[in-house]
Amino acid sequence: MPLVETESVVLRTYNLAEADKIVLLLTRENGVVRGVAKGAKRLKSRFGSGLELFSVVRVSYFEKEVVELVSIQKADLVASHFEAASDPLFLGKFSYLSDLLVSFSPPNDPNEKLYRMVCACLDAAVEDRGRLDAIGLYFELWLLRLSGVLPDWSVCVECGIGLSDNIPASLQSSYQLICGRCSRSSGSIPVSLVHRQIYSAAKRLSPGDFAGFARPYPEEVIEVSTIMKRVASLTVGRDISERKTLAISN
Repeated sequence: MPLVETESVVLRTYNLAEADKIVLLLTRENGVVRGVAKGAKRLKSRFGSGLELFSVVRVSYFEKEVVELVSIQKADLVASHFEAASDPLFLGKFSYLSDLLVSFSPPNDPNEKLYRMVCACLDAAVEDRGRLDAIGLYFELWLLRLSGVLPDWSVCVECGIGLSDNIPASLQSSYQLICGRCSRSSGSIPVSLVHRQIYSAAKRLSPGDFAGFARPYPEEVIEVSTIMKRVASLTVGRDISERKTLAISN
């Protein structure tokens, strides 16, 4: 029964019996991990404030091969996001993003790029909570990209031509883009140059820089985010709804 020590983000906690909690963690070395924190609900718990939602902690836990839940021994606070998580909009957004992450991440599947992306999004959102929609889109797009299912919006899916700024494009049922020359449907959904610029910027910028870039385009950010949610829903085989998560969080 080896002892594991790793940096983690606290994604969610659930009450268990009278004094314990089940904790859902995204760890740097081991991906998504579920564990039991015995005595975490007690007033003088050894965990202190180390299990606050969306905080970054240094955890120590024991794991057994035949047991799904690890046994969390210690959680030392590295960075607290308690104040931000007290904001209902921040809490709702990151509760949804956490559920989305878990839908795409098998348990105990290491992905340090994913871990760093999540931490960067948290930091950017804490710095300026007015940019939650842009940070949410950045998270969705990069989660799809790291999972290998992000549609390629740089070329026409039919003829392969590069979609430069002056080439009109529209959305296919596969959520790929098709150029105006190849499109044969009058009812196709146009994807504007701004939509494509937002998509491209999210792929090359940091979360904070992307949120700054996207600030003048709030409606377009939401529209691209809606498309990413549809891609996510198609991938996991169920409806991905931010509203459902918000209802659970409240």
